[in-house]
Amino acid sequence: MSIYIYNSLTRRKEKFIPLNPPWVNIYTCGVTVYDECHIGHARSLYIFDVLRRYLSYRGYKVRFVRNITDIDDKIINRANELGVSWKEIRKKFINRYRQDLKLLGIKKADFEPCATENIKAMIQDIKGLIKKGFAYTSAGDVYFNVRKFPGYGKLSGQSLEEMLIGVRIEPREQKRDPLDFALWKKSKPQEPGWMSPWGRGRPGWHIECSTMSMKYLKTKTLDIHAGGRDLIFPHHENEIAQAEALTGKPFARYWLHHGLLTIEGQKMAKSLGNFVSIKEILKSYSADTLKIFFLSAHYASPIDFSQKKMQEAKEALERIIILMEKIKKVQSPKLKVKNKKIKEIQEIKDSFIKAMDDDFNFPEGLACIFNLVNLANKNIQDLDFIYQIRIMLKELLNIFGISLEIPQKLTELSEEEIRIKISQRDKARKDKNYILSDKIRAELEQKGIILEDTKEGTIWRRKL
Repeated sequence: MSIYIYNSLTRRKEKFIPLNPPWVNIYTCGVTVYDECHIGHARSLYIFDVLRRYLSYRGYKVRFVRNITDIDDKIINRANELGVSWKEIRKKFINRYRQDLKLLGIKKADFEPCATENIKAMIQDIKGLIKKGFAYTSAGDVYFNVRKFPGYGKLSGQSLEEMLIGVRIEPREQKRDPLDFALWKKSKPQEPGWMSPWGRGRPGWHIECSTMSMKYLKTKTLDIHAGGRDLIFPHHENEIAQAEALTGKPFARYWLHHGLLTIEGQKMAKSLGNFVSIKEILKSYSADTLKIFFLSAHYASPIDFSQKKMQEAKEALERIIILMEKIKKVQSPKLKVKNKKIKEIQEIKDSFIKAMDDDFNFPEGLACIFNLVNLANKNIQDLDFIYQIRIMLKELLNIFGISLEIPQKLTELSEEEIRIKISQRDKARKDKNYILSDKIRAELEQKGIILEDTKEGTIWRRKL
């Protein structure tokens, strides 16, 4: 079977054919480090982590680059607001971002370059654009001449006239055309800057991604360039113009854009009081719960966050954990399963692959996982069979980056202490001391331990 991807550039679903199989080069736009990462960032990071995991699962060798924008107007403005240096803001929020990745269980990219580490390469690309007549200098700034690039607008589908609506020129800008955008900005005396042929300054946002993607993936044409739908214009449109004007080759074969996240129907903003940081949400829910929520919508669709939906995701995750804990605690089987039953597991796996091959259909893939859960619960007495289901569940859950790990807090009981309590409760039940039995159950539940009585004995799990 082949993988099909919806390509934002061509506006249709296309068979995925990388330039140099089995290698696949992927670049995604990372964060700008001036504030805490929020759950919208978490969705973006997670979507492309799953994309990378699935392509690897399907046999591709993935080279993955995710940048960090660590010099930008927002960073400078935040530093000015707090009365600290921009380097302090940069360092603080890069560290916070990396902590968030760890908390979410998002794998590191092969390269996570910072813009400030690649100024020299950006200057070289800007010089190349000037030499080819696609860029010009103006009072210490350098601008890209949009009307010189005939393909401008092909990603966003807008005409130059449509783009002009709403365009405004900053007081300091001296462009030849309102649509022209900055490749290099002259630094004010109090602003950070690097020496260049045009004076002291810093790169524009768009040139950062063009330069770093080609540099670290060692190619002029990427297989996949990905990011949020809000980046199509002007950021990705400008990336294409810069890169293709410089190299004369297509910049990326496939453009993937994910839908945006809202909070109960509203755009997330601190001014609206609905800003939810990654660290904040993970105080109430596990990373796996957040991932189940993200999987409930197709990556290209918008998703609306609410406590109700998070609770539904939590309950869905609990179904998986309860089953896996049940299977884990039963005696290890001999793994003699009838071919007919193995076929049922394989059919569900095939359905999962079919769903994911069709433009990474997360909801359908998740539904396949719950089909396995249902199958196991219907055959819970067949230990050999449910053990095989457990193996398949772990395989598919790993593609979604779902670990099923429940962090044990210091205040929680150890497994040995739990077993002792269960033994005491079993004795109380045998002695028909139901008051003590109920008391032990209640004490354990208060400490986050849920008991379930089965024919095979009492099993337990930690509360999510």
